Order: sequence, then structure tokens, then C-alpha cells
Amino acid sequence: MDEVSILLVDDEQAILHMLKTVLLKEQFVDIDTVTTGEDAISACENKTYHCIVLDVMLPGRSGLEICPFLRQLTDAPILFLTAKTTDYDKLTGFAVGGDDYVVKPFNPLEVVARIKSLLKRYLPKQTAANRLHSLHDATPSSAAPQEGVYDYGRFQVLEQAGELRVEGQVVSCPALVYQLLLFFCKHPNRIFTKSELYERVWGSESISDDNTVMVHIHRIRERIEADPSKPELLVNVRGLGYKLIQSDMESRG
Repeated sequence: MDEVSILLVDDEQAILHMLKTVLLKEQFVDIDTVTTGEDAISACENKTYHCIVLDVMLPGRSGLEICPFLRQLTDAPILFLTAKTTDYDKLTGFAVGGDDYVVKPFNPLEVVARIKSLLKRYLPKQTAANRLHSLHDATPSSAAPQEGVYDYGRFQVLEQAGELRVEGQVVSCPALVYQLLLFFCKHPNRIFTKSELYERVWGSESISDDNTVMVHIHRIRERIEADPSKPELLVNVRGLGYKLIQSDMESRG
């Protein structure tokens, strides 16, 4: 895990020490810790992280308040630590850019398991994107290979590049939002229940949560739909689940 950098953000030194100790035992070696939201922003301005563990209840600006600023600096998955358990609090965390959450008090091994699950989805995407950018930033989009390109007319997903393009423009897409959209792209016109989506995208080691799927579907719609309030591409089939519609005129690689 030498290549993986993790940032831990919590105002309780005991929690930082506990998480860092467990992560070190799991062979993670590049671990930074900060105790305020402002320090977290500074850290992300000066270093690339692959996962951020962010406490909600921080002194000064809360984790929920600084998350949008972190999202401007990094696409790394963000795991919230929260003492709040209501659906509203969880949904707020997803809405501001979080990818997952753990409720305090927690087992540190669960946090590590969640981090590993997030990294499984984030690292392949980042590696693919870096490979593409290293070729040449000025490579025309029309030159992209067709294999692994999922074309849905209004938007395209370039799997090898780890990119989402909407009407020709690259659109930022958090790791798990991208992975869920990619899964739909690979299975067009097929209905999936929320539990099926959670198992296939988040993995069997994660704890199923319908709200998580719904929030990530909403975040996909915000990116690919002309009017997210009236979705025409990623639709809900009442009583059955969700499907991504692909017309006969659209093709995929």
C-alpha cells in the first residue's frame, strides 16, 4: 500500500491515533492526520490523497461545510465519521460530496474495510485517467479508442480514461458515482433493484443502505440529464427498480 495516501481528519487525537495504528497494521504507510477543516483543505492543496476520512463534528467549520471545498481539490473518495444517525444527516453527507459514512462509536476495522472498498473503485479509475493524460493532454477526443466507450447520445463514458463526457465536455464525477454509472452503462435497458445495485457496485462487504443508492442515482442524474427532476435516461420503473435507457440509435464499445 506504499502508493496509497490517506488523510484522517478528526479533532480527537485518540481517534486519529487508533485509526492510524490500525491502518499501519494493514500495511498503509502514507497516512497524514489533521484536526481542523482548514488544515484538511491546506493538506489537499499541497498533496494528492487517495482517500479522506472526515469527521462531521469539527471545531470551526464542520466536515459537511468543508466537503464541497475538498471536492474542488480532489476526486478522492470521502468517508464521513458521524455521531448523527438520522436519514437527513446521512443524505446531507452524500449531497455535499461524501461517498460513504460510518456512525460513531465504530469498530476501527470497519473503517479500514470501508476504506479498502472505496479504494478498490477509486484507484483503477485514477490509474486509467493518469495513463490517458500522460499520452498528451491535447489528444483530440475523436481519437479515443472505441473499445470501452459507452455512448448514450447526450453523454459518453470512457472506461479506459475514467471519464464522463456530457455534450462533449468532461464532467467531474466522484468515484462511486462514476462506478454506478459505468455499471448501468454496461447493462443498458436492464432493471436493477436498489439492493442489487448496492451489492454489485458497493460490494458484499458493505452494509446495504437504500438511501446511499438513491443519493448516488440523483448525483448521476444531475450530470447526465437535461432536467434531473424529469429524468429520461436513468429512470425509475415503479415497484421494480432503476434502468438506464439506451435507444437503438445509440451504440456502445
